[in-house]
Amino acid sequence: MTADSDYVQEGPTIAVKDDSGRTLICQIEQTFEIEDRQYALLLPLDTPVEIFAWEEDDSGETDSLIDVEDKDIDELLPTARAVLAEHDLSLKRSAVTLSVVGHIPEPNDEDCFTLEVGELNTDGDAETEDFQTLATFFHNELEYTVCTPVDPLLLFAEVTGQGEAHMIPPEEFERLRPEIESTIFDVLE
Repeated sequence: MTADSDYVQEGPTIAVKDDSGRTLICQIEQTFEIEDRQYALLLPLDTPVEIFAWEEDDSGETDSLIDVEDKDIDELLPTARAVLAEHDLSLKRSAVTLSVVGHIPEPNDEDCFTLEVGELNTDGDAETEDFQTLATFFHNELEYTVCTPVDPLLLFAEVTGQGEAHMIPPEEFERLRPEIESTIFDVLE
């Protein structure tokens, strides 16, 4: 696996902006039109990362990883940046996701874990995602893990006539999902 920040740019890029003015530079993997609007499948050039907190269950016997609320990220950033800097990684507060710049080592079994994400599907199975641990740290007596998804993070955005990319709101993405998937799979065939 080649880490996203080691990714060799092969196509045009576009900056995705959020409401706070943060940006995430992405390579345009594919563009398509739905309902007379232009959309793009994007791949971030920097490596996306997430911060999870370790939480004990009520019995105190088992720890589990939980998402860190977006409002709590700013408090954790100085410590997370310092810990990642020890690994020659630079943490950025990008649009859409946190990201790091620097060389990500090849994943190995010791550094990887699988998390259940989303809700149960019709078969009663939970959707899972694999992550690679980049660093751990403590803040206010809680342990945190900074990790990156093993599979590339692909984003869908609407591209305006002025060439600006805006993330598709979740409810609109769900409405457009069948057409997006159909369009992408038609191109891949």
